[in-house]
Amino acid sequence: MTTETAQFTVIRADATPAPSLPAFGQFIGGKFVPSSSSETVDVVNPATEEVLTQVPAGTAEDVDAAVAAAVAAKDAWAATTPRDRAAVLLKIADIIEANRELFETLEAANTGKPPAVAEDDISSAIDTFRFSAGAARAYSTLGADDYAENHTSVIHREPVGVVGVITPWNYPLLMAAWKIAPVLGAGNTLVLKPSEQTPLTTLKLAELIAGEVPAGVINIVTGPGRVVGNRLSEHPHVDLVAITGSVGSGQKVAAAAAGSVKRVHLELGGKAPVVIFADADLEAAAKGVRSAGFWNGGQECGAACRVLVHESVADKFTELLVKEISEITVGTPGADDAEIGSMISKAHYERVLEALEDIRKDGHTIAVGGRAIEGPGYFIEPTVVTNVPAQAPITSNEIFGPVVSVETFSTDDEAVTRANETIYGLAASVWTKDSARSLTVPRKLDFGTVWVNSHLVIATEMPWGGFKGSGYGRDLSSYALDDFSRTKHVMYNRG
Repeated sequence: MTTETAQFTVIRADATPAPSLPAFGQFIGGKFVPSSSSETVDVVNPATEEVLTQVPAGTAEDVDAAVAAAVAAKDAWAATTPRDRAAVLLKIADIIEANRELFETLEAANTGKPPAVAEDDISSAIDTFRFSAGAARAYSTLGADDYAENHTSVIHREPVGVVGVITPWNYPLLMAAWKIAPVLGAGNTLVLKPSEQTPLTTLKLAELIAGEVPAGVINIVTGPGRVVGNRLSEHPHVDLVAITGSVGSGQKVAAAAAGSVKRVHLELGGKAPVVIFADADLEAAAKGVRSAGFWNGGQECGAACRVLVHESVADKFTELLVKEISEITVGTPGADDAEIGSMISKAHYERVLEALEDIRKDGHTIAVGGRAIEGPGYFIEPTVVTNVPAQAPITSNEIFGPVVSVETFSTDDEAVTRANETIYGLAASVWTKDSARSLTVPRKLDFGTVWVNSHLVIATEMPWGGFKGSGYGRDLSSYALDDFSRTKHVMYNRG
């Protein structure tokens, strides 16, 4: 059964501030320089379908120049003290804070985010830099001591060298911050490739901090992944590659990196199960899914997109969830009441609509939403799909849009088994009032983050990363600085 009448309209802001566009060029060696190619990529506002600007379609030669700049800068940057590096990270945070409105406006224009999401992105980016500044000064490691007779051992934490970074389109500045802050805090230099669809806030950051970071420490090359990303991944002078992206993109990066036996740091996709037991607070769970399933339009790898609810309360929960989702407001950047905005691009908009058509063909019930919203921009209605059987394609395919599915289970063991039946292992949540269950079930779930009675609550001090197909490596927390460091053991013979 499908919904045949439009249930949602787009709240369109009367006027929004014009975004402050960054300088044109590749950011290499502390300044913007021309690309080696004259080709460009259009950067589009997905809420209006208007072209905002163009950025260079970078080449392998651009990557080589950026890596050379990072190599030239790495020894001097690695020799700085944690205190000195922390001071730079704090200054970056202050610059973002001082230009908060500029970044929020630019991010919203490039991604279609509503004000609340854009504001949260910028606030979280600021917090990431400030946390990493402190973490850079507080490494903990095995104490120096004699672990063999007459030999004293010392552990050194060293930077890995030059880090290649590939960031996604769903949180452009925030994902750049998640990588830049710990990479620099650990003493590395970097070359970053933002998504060619959403490079503007990353380039603007480079423009504003150029005078505060030594030349060559941060370099940014725009362009397609098949060219820029691949060259970064295979480059012999890049010591580690870190990517936030799809499973397919992560596989390509790892394969290209294998040739030079470099380390990789993969934060990939997700299909987060929300396991709701019979004793759960159903109203709280429904509100939680409304927030965590549709935040950023569901374009979120940890989104609460797959509900497993106990069969005895499934009807009641579904009723509550449909009511919640029916009340979601959709709007353009600058529309203060909007909860969700547009899809990121025409291509992604069409992918989500194709997934919805497949859901119809599979015979599932679309209880609310399920359609494109008429008018300019790539808007799709918030959607709830019900009566989903076990192992249906929607339970395992990452749609990455405003779509949540609901399926049922009968026993605790079945809930755990079904939740784990996915290639992904990024995030999950458990909803229950039973204290014993709240302790035992999370330990059985094969996911890097498990929330109990909440979902998608992120703390900068805590690690973020997955298992299985969701990759390996950890963002946020002091574990991120560990990931961008290497361990050296020096042993002194005192005999």
